[in-house]
Amino acid sequence: MAPVVELADVSIVRGGATLLDQVNWVIDESDRWVIIGPNGAGKTTLLQIISAHMHPSSGMASILDEVLGAVDVFELRPRIGVTSAALAERIPRSESVGNVIVSAGYAVVGRWTEQYDATDFQRAGQLMHQLHIDRLGKRTFGTLSEGERKRVQIARALMTDPELLLLDEPAAGLDLAGRESLVETLGEIVADEYAPATVLVTHHLEEIPAGMTHALLLKGGRVVAAGPIDEVLTDDRLSETFDLPLVVTQQDGRWSARARRVHPTTSGQE
Repeated sequence: MAPVVELADVSIVRGGATLLDQVNWVIDESDRWVIIGPNGAGKTTLLQIISAHMHPSSGMASILDEVLGAVDVFELRPRIGVTSAALAERIPRSESVGNVIVSAGYAVVGRWTEQYDATDFQRAGQLMHQLHIDRLGKRTFGTLSEGERKRVQIARALMTDPELLLLDEPAAGLDLAGRESLVETLGEIVADEYAPATVLVTHHLEEIPAGMTHALLLKGGRVVAAGPIDEVLTDDRLSETFDLPLVVTQQDGRWSARARRVHPTTSGQE
């Protein structure tokens, strides 16, 4: 079976600036990846490539066995579920939650004259139950809390039963309780053997749900390390990525990082 994503020497150059520099990356069907890196590392640009919203300046990008530049991206994109702050901004605040989710079937962000059948609404209902937002179906998107909006976006991303799920900082802007609740739900999703290949972007190790299998570290548009998560999320590699001495810990499948404490030396002592 062909990889879900295969990037070979992919670079992105815009206005003389190199946003991605010779990225090589393979995602298989059962993989659950997390992308981590500082601001400006190229995380969002990389996600735009694998969501078929940007073409490489050089190199080859194959998404769902289709090569960018040789495929109609409007036929490819519905096979990819995406959540992002940019997409959330396009959702009409007056749209009902049910319509926000079901309209993903037509790849639109506001329901107009599309026709949906009972199967579509049944699927939307199942996803609202899975994301624990059953009670919100008739609420409008603009009245939701930030945490509720995140869950609605994830349900929408799953509506078309995608072959690739991309989550761009899904826990950003949430308080501690909201983050932990959402991370637990994401853990349930990625643990499902029938879930699609998943890529989650974050700045914070604490936002990585249990069950993620691989990690990719980005810095300045280049890959610092990529592979099984236990081999990549190490003190040395995270410290290199963020230019800061870090201590990485893992407990019960969850990760965290803190700055390494430097003990001051005491002069004049024997």
